[in-house]
Amino acid sequence: NVYQLQQEAPRPKRITCPQEMESRPKYYGREFHGLISRERADELLAGTEGAYLIRESQRQPGTYTLALRFGGQTLNYRLFYDGKHFVGEKRFESVHDLVTDGLITLYIETKAAEYIAKMTTNPIYQHLGYTSLLRDKITHRLNRTCSEPKKVTFHPSPLSRRTTIKDGPEKHCNYEKIHNFKVHTFRGPHWCEYCANFMWGLIAQGVRCSDCGLNVHKQCSKLVPSDCQPDLRRIKKVFSCDLTTLVKAHNTPRPMVLDMCIKEIEHRGLTSEGLYRVSGFTEHIEDVRLAFDRDGEKADISANMYPDINIIAGALKLYLRDLPISVITYDVYSKFIQAAKITDPDSRLEAVHDGLLQLPPAHYETLRYLMTHLKRVTMYEKDNYMNSENLGIVFGPTLMQPPDQNTLATLNDMRYQKLIVQLLIEHEDILF
Repeated sequence: NVYQLQQEAPRPKRITCPQEMESRPKYYGREFHGLISRERADELLAGTEGAYLIRESQRQPGTYTLALRFGGQTLNYRLFYDGKHFVGEKRFESVHDLVTDGLITLYIETKAAEYIAKMTTNPIYQHLGYTSLLRDKITHRLNRTCSEPKKVTFHPSPLSRRTTIKDGPEKHCNYEKIHNFKVHTFRGPHWCEYCANFMWGLIAQGVRCSDCGLNVHKQCSKLVPSDCQPDLRRIKKVFSCDLTTLVKAHNTPRPMVLDMCIKEIEHRGLTSEGLYRVSGFTEHIEDVRLAFDRDGEKADISANMYPDINIIAGALKLYLRDLPISVITYDVYSKFIQAAKITDPDSRLEAVHDGLLQLPPAHYETLRYLMTHLKRVTMYEKDNYMNSENLGIVFGPTLMQPPDQNTLATLNDMRYQKLIVQLLIEHEDILF
């Protein structure tokens, strides 16, 4: 029982220096013994398990060593301070806390090394707790189906291009999402939700997913499957939130911002001159952003609130531009740019389609829905003066951002970004 072992671990015992040390740094107490040798430290600590002191290094004056008695021997650690005390990754408010945590870790790793090594081999994760609850949620997910990427074969022809479309099997919008683990300090005893073992230590005992709240050992986090189901209470905003995280939290195939803005634009804005090119009033666009962040799908973006449709179009562009990972992800950015450089039209479309198949499902579905909408926008070109090329200029840099923000490379890529979006709009019925 790892919890029992933590209770049995040696308690820290501070060995104080009998005289005041003038060279003592202000962030150490009477446990500081100045410039003494390893041998002298060993003598002072001898016979007392958990005893500790701090000494200045004789080899490197100005650096400090924590000497700690454990397992009948004196262990020496280089000690650092940057506002908090540390010898490794964990930071502590006091040396006493650092030693307490260290003794717990040393004791458990000594007594249960073999057990710890086997902890992750028989996880409870798949059988109970978090995953069974998750499975229930997934069962009641969307009844509608998402667009599965279609396999398209292009046949060159001098007059026309025919396509053979093979639909993949129907599939619910059960997007995979990796957990967003961050080191966490648990107050009171906590047990790992992957292996069911106690999470030992005084602070930073494990990691917690900041999107769904799953608590696991750091070593277990590497084995947890990509099945994060974000909890809406943990998602603080809509704009600037990872696309997959947002759609999983809301159980929707696409971001609600996309659906709501497009619905509003198609209801009253398709004939608006310069749609998406003409800027809306910045302060009003910011108001729309705040409304989505505050009210989510209950945000009011009707004509009563925002008569100028360019404000809604501007908010949609802002949402897409502010995504932490662009709709066309960094991973496949270069594949799309290379595809745009191909001169043969059929080979180029084939390469673009190959790139689409590598997008994460939520990104693919978002792009598909947006391109279907932009195709409808081009059908009103007589009124709005927005053809696929104009929309490519507007949406290219919004949907595609290079992994490295090199200004010159970005400028060089702009014409290819424009061309990719233009092709996606013109051939959306074939490519998606």
